[in-house]
Amino acid sequence: MRVKVRNNNIETALRAFKKKSSETIFEFRERQYFEGPAAKRHKAKKAARTREHRRQAQDAQPTRDY
Repeated sequence: MRVKVRNNNIETALRAFKKKSSETIFEFRERQYFEGPAAKRHKAKKAARTREHRRQAQDAQPTRDY
């Protein structure tokens, strides 16, 4: 990707560069956090195991009667 600087006007060239690269940057950011279907399932199963483990640990604690 090239941008010409005319009459040493860097601000205009920078604006043109940002305009050209905005789509590329948007796509990169979108892909950066992409999570595939298998990863989503693994994450959900891990969260379910953690919830169940917490629930069982809470049920196993003895209650105090004063």
